[in-house]
Amino acid sequence: MYQNLKTFKIPNRFRGKTKFIVQSWWIIQGTLFRWSPQFMYGWRRILLRLFGAKIGENVLIRPTAKILYPWKLNVGDWSWIGDEVTLYNMANIDIGKNCVISQKSYLCTSSHDHTKSSFDIFAKPIDIKNEVWIASDVFIGPGVTIGYGTVVGFRSMVIKDLPSKMICYGSPAKPIKPR
Repeated sequence: MYQNLKTFKIPNRFRGKTKFIVQSWWIIQGTLFRWSPQFMYGWRRILLRLFGAKIGENVLIRPTAKILYPWKLNVGDWSWIGDEVTLYNMANIDIGKNCVISQKSYLCTSSHDHTKSSFDIFAKPIDIKNEVWIASDVFIGPGVTIGYGTVVGFRSMVIKDLPSKMICYGSPAKPIKPR
């Protein structure tokens, strides 16, 4: 069975806010957030908090990072979000304390059900525990939890939970050795 996009419908309240608030955030993100000088981390934290993000102390988020819905984002103290990171958070993304999400990584909480012609959309949260390092250009899929202190190697694809205190990499990512 293939998709019939004529029958696709976004579920009520799927975005979590009104169309006006969603569009307002996208405008703010495309201008005031993105155009801010790199050193203005506090400014970007303020903008995200104004739209409902829970951002910890001294979090560093680069101006080229993209956050779909700030009201579905929690970032712990002293964490870093690198250049061109995409947080496609149709469901919550929780990032612990002292975490690094390196440049060009993509955290995606949603997809479509290919078994239904209506191509139903679904979303599952991503949970990154404390002291995790996601190296550059990593993809993390819906519903994944990455355990405390784990390192995910560059260009890995994470589609299943990863245990704590491990170095993991590959496509799909697998635990390789203790950290």
